[in-house]
Amino acid sequence: MSTPRTVEKNSEEDILDLTLRPKTWEEYVGQGKVKQNLKIIIEAANQRKQIPEHLLFYGGSGLGKTTLAHLVAKEIGSEIKVTSGPAIEKAGDLAAILTNLEPGSVLFVDECHRLNRVIEEYLYPAMEDFKLNLILGKGPMARTMEMKIPRFTLIGATTRLALISSPLRSRFGATFGLNFYEVSDIEKILKRSSRILGIEASEEALKIIAKSSRFTPRTANHLLKRVRDFAQVKGKGEITEDITQESLRSLEIDRLGLTSADRRILEAIIKKFNGGPVGLQALAAATAEEEDTILDIYEPYLMRLGFIERTPRGRAATKLACQHLGIKFKNPQCKLL
Repeated sequence: MSTPRTVEKNSEEDILDLTLRPKTWEEYVGQGKVKQNLKIIIEAANQRKQIPEHLLFYGGSGLGKTTLAHLVAKEIGSEIKVTSGPAIEKAGDLAAILTNLEPGSVLFVDECHRLNRVIEEYLYPAMEDFKLNLILGKGPMARTMEMKIPRFTLIGATTRLALISSPLRSRFGATFGLNFYEVSDIEKILKRSSRILGIEASEEALKIIAKSSRFTPRTANHLLKRVRDFAQVKGKGEITEDITQESLRSLEIDRLGLTSADRRILEAIIKKFNGGPVGLQALAAATAEEEDTILDIYEPYLMRLGFIERTPRGRAATKLACQHLGIKFKNPQCKLL
């Protein structure tokens, strides 16, 4: 069997994420309904002396899907194995992962919508009956071998729920969507992160960072670190309101968290396509961005702000976007939401 590829996380940003990742339910801020339901599922399974059912988390990047998986594993007292959909290329990769699990383990598969369909077919009996049906050999000499595997809980995470096939989605016992955070929750997360990193930051500074965080904890923590660098080099080490504003200006991030790429997308819709609607392919070509990047990174936040809307004919800019960018726009399709 071939050895499955694993995703190495050695960058400084990922080390920061691991340092700041909540270790208990109390430390995990936000997503109250999801936490409540997960606690009930885990407690009920513990009372029955069983492992929890397979779980599926979906939502934008940085909203806490991986952290929830680690908390579930810790709550049931099991080890967690982490992999991703693209890393499992062959049936042998999947077999190597599953046969090395301990009974009651949690297998976390990130970006599970990128599992290929062949792997999914092998995964179905593993999820339902905890066995693998492997085909050995080719042609007339081929035979099927059944392998029993330890009982485990599969936790899948995806940013694109619609791309997960119906057969795979139906095999998860519970599916939870993670929403954007409230600014007040982001402020709590930033205060905790500041304590862990030993950063002195004013209340006003943290509020500014929270408002520029795109309602996402990961982005908030990354901004906090960037502002800390500015405070260290250009200030006295303390994150003040002035240092924070100067840092965000230097990073080309405005008061709502829009980056230069966000503004480029909005300006393309307004100026090049007369406010829209415009198709995704044309928008990607005009902005030199990948279609998936627009779909996964930029569009959800711009829609949350009410800056773009999706129509049957494509994306259209709204009056709110024009007002934010300071662009006079008379297209009647650009309406105030």
